[in-house]
Amino acid sequence: MNDPVTYRFLMPEDIPEVHELIKDVFLPDIAPHYSSEGQEEFLRYVEPDALHARGKENHFALLAVLNDEIIGVIEIRDHSHLSLLFVNVPHQRQGLSKELLRRGLESCLKNRVDVLTLTVHASPNAVGIYEKLGFRQLQPEQVSHGFRFTLMELNLLDCDLLNGTSEHN
Repeated sequence: MNDPVTYRFLMPEDIPEVHELIKDVFLPDIAPHYSSEGQEEFLRYVEPDALHARGKENHFALLAVLNDEIIGVIEIRDHSHLSLLFVNVPHQRQGLSKELLRRGLESCLKNRVDVLTLTVHASPNAVGIYEKLGFRQLQPEQVSHGFRFTLMELNLLDCDLLNGTSEHN
């Protein structure tokens, strides 16, 4: 990447593009790991109206933007649960997930100083990525409403992303 990636909070007018980005990554890479019920449930969760409603309640989202194109998104609920983390396929493996997570954690801690951990329900193909980011598995994989996921947790008191080290790439 020659041009700099910028990071900013989601605005309502970004929602249609974010929805498409998530679907573009989910359908080929993640959906095959879910039952049809899980696929339908997830696609309802990321519908534009649902994204908009969550943003008005207890979620916030940050975007990675390159040349006016949204190439990544992170959504966090209650400043303590990572609900979405997607990077467009051509831009994966370039540190964008790590930077989105780092910036998301900073926002969490600015808004809720009592947060000690960040949890995530990792899809089967994302467990390794989350481990590299410093998360640890709390439970074996489970299935709920057609979703296959592993509950994972990041300890913010011992988080390399916040401590300025780069052990987890």
